[in-house]
Amino acid sequence: MGRSYIVEDAVEGCLSKLCEQKAGSVTGLLLGQSSPQRDFVVMATRTPPREETPAGNPVDKEWVSEHARQVSRMLPGGLAVLGVFIITDTEAKDTLTILRQLVFAVESLVSSEQLWSPAEDDVSDCVALHVNRKTRKTFCRTFDVKDPKSTAKPADWRYQAGVSASWSTVSCCLHVDLLVPLPDNKTDPENMDTCLKEELRGWARRLESGVCLVDGRKLAEDAELPGGQKRNVRQTYTAQILVTPGAQGLAEEQQRCGGSVCVRGAVHSRAYVHSNKPKARLAQKLLKRDAVSTVTTRVQMLLEELLTSEDENKGSSKQKRELFCLPHRVFCPLKASGPLCVCDYQFSDESVCEVTERLKEMLDIDAAEEDLDSSQEAPGQIPEREVGAEPTVETAVALEPKRNSFVGVAMATAAALLATAASILYLNDV
Repeated sequence: MGRSYIVEDAVEGCLSKLCEQKAGSVTGLLLGQSSPQRDFVVMATRTPPREETPAGNPVDKEWVSEHARQVSRMLPGGLAVLGVFIITDTEAKDTLTILRQLVFAVESLVSSEQLWSPAEDDVSDCVALHVNRKTRKTFCRTFDVKDPKSTAKPADWRYQAGVSASWSTVSCCLHVDLLVPLPDNKTDPENMDTCLKEELRGWARRLESGVCLVDGRKLAEDAELPGGQKRNVRQTYTAQILVTPGAQGLAEEQQRCGGSVCVRGAVHSRAYVHSNKPKARLAQKLLKRDAVSTVTTRVQMLLEELLTSEDENKGSSKQKRELFCLPHRVFCPLKASGPLCVCDYQFSDESVCEVTERLKEMLDIDAAEEDLDSSQEAPGQIPEREVGAEPTVETAVALEPKRNSFVGVAMATAAALLATAASILYLNDV
């Protein structure tokens, strides 16, 4: 017997609605959470139509993969792209090849942005669902994306109401302070991307090995979350992650430094945990991965903005120091999926309307401005003392870590203070 997929009944309504469209093949993503015993699908979202579809190729796997990459950035901890679906008029057996290609292409691109270390209990099976537009019959298979020679395996697909109604929410506020040296003559965005990813990987490893407190207590990995799991009762926990600071000592060999990047601020991290007797280990893993993902996503988004504007600024003189505010995180509830929310990242010069438009385009969510929750993080602001400051060759914006100490996430009483700290990326040329 293959894997079992417990599917929110709203997904059935979404797929049925897409079946009513008379426009060739329809592809999309299946979102939810995996567990060793079974997987939970809470949402399906259609791939946005492309203005120009490649000739002779009704299904564009590069376009589907890019959609998956963008959607993955909008999912808090505990939610992930579990696989893909396709709706056609043909038989299911005729779509297995394209479904396999889509599953592997999506996994390859999405995993390329994940900087955390794989865990032994990670599920490597991804779902591939075919829906016949005429009969509405579903055909569910899985592929092991860690095995390039993997073949389709049968899977059970069952609809159920209130799949995530009693999922737990674990959240924390995490302070980030990273200083990244850049090689000489390599301060352009492309090279910054490489250096930042390497530093973020090291930070992710320290975060993964950090101590996680849930409601002020350190729980055994195999212990269940406090309060247990109660039917249709949403448990909420506040966590702290204690991380040993990275070494900032002198290198054995002196090297000329072309500049540095300082990523500093506070972020809100959140994870959702399924209600099938979850262990503390799972909650901690999902929360830490969300922290890594949300920081990485913001840095990547800013670098993409810099790359876009690089050509426009060619020939202009650069200041010694440049300060940029990273986007802040905005949450939007999934009304049909209990306590769950998705998120987006809003730059300071963007309107709320632009956020709702992205939610509609990427996730097909009709969100009103009042539905959005932007209270978890304050928008980034450049400190007044930095405005109009003279260029400097010093990296004074970087805080010196204390030796033999832990950098802890603020407790609930101090969370608001940390949340007001702007997420700022500093660039220093020397």
